[in-house]
Amino acid sequence: MAKLILSMDGLVLKEIQLNQERLTIGRKPQNDIQIDNLAISGEHAVVVTILADSFLEDLNSTNGTLVNGQPIKKHFLRNNDIIELGKYKLKYMADLQAGAAASDFERNAAIRSGSLKLPSELQLAPTENMSRSSIGMASQPKAPVPGMAAAIQLLNGPNAGKELDLTKTLTTLGKPGLQVAVIAKRPHGYFITHVEGRQFPIVNGKALDAQAVPLGDHDVIEIAGIKMEFFLKA
Repeated sequence: MAKLILSMDGLVLKEIQLNQERLTIGRKPQNDIQIDNLAISGEHAVVVTILADSFLEDLNSTNGTLVNGQPIKKHFLRNNDIIELGKYKLKYMADLQAGAAASDFERNAAIRSGSLKLPSELQLAPTENMSRSSIGMASQPKAPVPGMAAAIQLLNGPNAGKELDLTKTLTTLGKPGLQVAVIAKRPHGYFITHVEGRQFPIVNGKALDAQAVPLGDHDVIEIAGIKMEFFLKA
């Protein structure tokens, strides 16, 4: 199980197991991690954990949240990341054994690593391999039916035409440090959410905001310069 180690001036104060989906950090006593310091906002940040993956989000705090010295709004946590909240630090320690078995980010998201890697350097125009897209965009996108399977197909780059089935609860796409998004499989459909990076994913030519957006059949997604198509499977 992943954990956070709270410290100040090199002195370890507390160890927190990430054993719940949502863990709040702030000055108010109702937070899961309370830090009673004026530099910390009442509700400062939140860590969301899904399977073996954890995400940090700043809750519009007054003094902001840093990860490895850089200000963040949303951040996909990686092993040994250092979260800074004023004079306090939280070190993220990933459960690498669980990650190897269950994490889409480290093992199953072939789009980020392996044969379907999405390198941010590939700022390519779409290839001719867009048969699904050219057919689907001519009609109104179809909403997923509960329990219906789905996949994504790469439309450009050296892996154009390859597909990835969205069988896991969470599939992570993109390149850490540049642009990362996740597609979540929920009982009532599939949703895409921006996680990391200054630029937001584009769906059907429109940039997303910070909110989760439902995906429809034949939606075209662009992340880190790579275009892909979301489609439902019979």
